[in-house]
Amino acid sequence: MIVDEPWLIVGLGNPGPQYAGNRHNVGFMTADLLADRIGGTFKSHKARAMVLEGRLGAPGAGGPRVVVAKPLSFMNLSGGPVSALCAFYRVPPDRLVVIHDELDIGYGVLRLKRGGGDNGHNGLKSVTASLGRDYFRIRFGVGRPPGRMDVAAYVLRDFATAERKELDYFVDRAADATEALVTQGLERAQSAYNS
Repeated sequence: MIVDEPWLIVGLGNPGPQYAGNRHNVGFMTADLLADRIGGTFKSHKARAMVLEGRLGAPGAGGPRVVVAKPLSFMNLSGGPVSALCAFYRVPPDRLVVIHDELDIGYGVLRLKRGGGDNGHNGLKSVTASLGRDYFRIRFGVGRPPGRMDVAAYVLRDFATAERKELDYFVDRAADATEALVTQGLERAQSAYNS
């Protein structure tokens, strides 16, 4: 194995300013924060994604090489850009991390895992159809919709005012968990961040 093989970290979301604050876009929010930490800006890539290449960790520390990406397709078509990026950067599924919203865990709760089903998440469904199940997931809890609200309507709404008060903290924690997964491995990251 080449020591400096990159990791591909993909935040799932929908492109465009009208979706920026939606629950469905916590993957994009986390990717943006990781880009800030790396100290670069996203650039357009031929794989229909915005990408940033850099290293995790303190500047000059020689942390792991990463490509942080935000697909420019809509959520349900994420698999095309993600598989194209994996091919371009020669990233196998065991070096792919997908950050996404998760309905079945409470707001702000994180769960890290490798493999598994898509749980009805159209972005994961698309990535899995393109690459198989054997990639890492950072599951960011957004909770279930209230009452009989349609799931699609719920995830395509901005976070509620009360939720927004803690959103920066939870996104920061998701970025920390992503860094821990890449630098320390799944088990250590799970023990620190799975709640």
